[in-house]
Amino acid sequence: MTARVLIVDDIPTNVRLLEARLTAEYYEVVTASSGAQALEICQTQDVDIVLLDVMMPEMDGFEVCRRLKANSKTHHLPVLMITALDQTSDRVQGLDAGADDFLSKPVDDTQLMARVKSLVRLKSLTDELRARALTGQQIAIEDALRAMDSISASGGSILIIDTDQRHAERIKGYLSAEHRVDILTEPAEAVFQVTGASYELALVSMGLDGFDPLRVCSQMRTVDHSRNLPIILMADAADKPRVVRALDLGVNDFISRPVERNELMARVRTQIRRHRYAMELRESVNNTMALAVTDELTGLYNRRYFDRHLNVMLSKAQEQDRDMALMIIDMDHFKAVNDNHGHDIGDAVLREFSARLKRNIRGVDLACRFGGEEFVVLMPDTDITQAEAVAERVRQSMAEKSFEVGAARPLSVTVSVGVSIREGQVDTPESMIKRADVALYRAKREGRNRVIFDAA
Repeated sequence: MTARVLIVDDIPTNVRLLEARLTAEYYEVVTASSGAQALEICQTQDVDIVLLDVMMPEMDGFEVCRRLKANSKTHHLPVLMITALDQTSDRVQGLDAGADDFLSKPVDDTQLMARVKSLVRLKSLTDELRARALTGQQIAIEDALRAMDSISASGGSILIIDTDQRHAERIKGYLSAEHRVDILTEPAEAVFQVTGASYELALVSMGLDGFDPLRVCSQMRTVDHSRNLPIILMADAADKPRVVRALDLGVNDFISRPVERNELMARVRTQIRRHRYAMELRESVNNTMALAVTDELTGLYNRRYFDRHLNVMLSKAQEQDRDMALMIIDMDHFKAVNDNHGHDIGDAVLREFSARLKRNIRGVDLACRFGGEEFVVLMPDTDITQAEAVAERVRQSMAEKSFEVGAARPLSVTVSVGVSIREGQVDTPESMIKRADVALYRAKREGRNRVIFDAA
């Protein structure tokens, strides 16, 4: 997976060294020599990950990181801080400033590439969720970003997987004041354990006795319940090659042993906060997308979604020279239903109509509520013969059986249908809708309860 990497360092030699390492792995590299320049690049250009030096004049890396994370436009950018400082307190300060990871100089090539790969994968996931949120007119992403400000990283539910009971108890002691922590000394039961509980993080020892820790991690990744569960490996220096492999398998982070309490707590807080943010974003995206693209009463897609989808499908049909049909359906004399029986009965008729419509079109067809009692169905790869068969089936499904919707007696409901067929490369969404609409009005004038094709 390639990516665009921003290197921020005021020392040209350091920049060239990192640039050479990353370019050799086919990453695209841009550079900045100051914090202010880095902020400007992140604000105006597409960047996938920031490699940020701490010791810089005017504005140090901690301040740059804080500003990036405080800006809604750059909040999602992964930041890997790189510095000559080797104190644990400096690493903790970097993580607390919002950095996603931290490396000390001289930078080890293996650790550098492992961290970059892991964070690029995180950025890819975030971008996907943000793009989906944009489909819902950005409401979801704005809600999720606001929610991020109030997301706490305390009170997490953590599972430690370690066959060394004493080591596991020591790690639990570091975390239990702030989180609920369970210990599992039988790694073979890891999948069962995470499936039966709502964990927000797993800490897995690389020194499992008789078990391959990477297999334990991959097995947790194959279960839907724990597919997105953050995993931190606790690894010795000799485990470095397997840690790289683990990050490729989807492990989120690792910490070197002996584990230092403050660094562990900072990394745990980062992963739990990130996990809660992702869950919030997913839920907000899904809820907002459903509200943004579906009609609340009928459950069908709405006009907004149809307009966008028609543009996409018509362009594809023209590029590949494929058939496409569109039908507009209008319920006959629907105003009389509302006038004579009330809007509650009218709404029930619309719901029943929508259910019958969905049952009588094909799986590839897209049904939408166009507005009021008017509906539209987009039929890809459909010629005039197929379109006629679908339209007639829909018309008959409405007319042949009365609507029992709570009125004093069953209601007879019929529909008029106008159908248009794609006309070569000159057709537009507007022209297809217009022709189907003209055909619909012909069906109305000629007695209703019928299907008419456009005369073109």
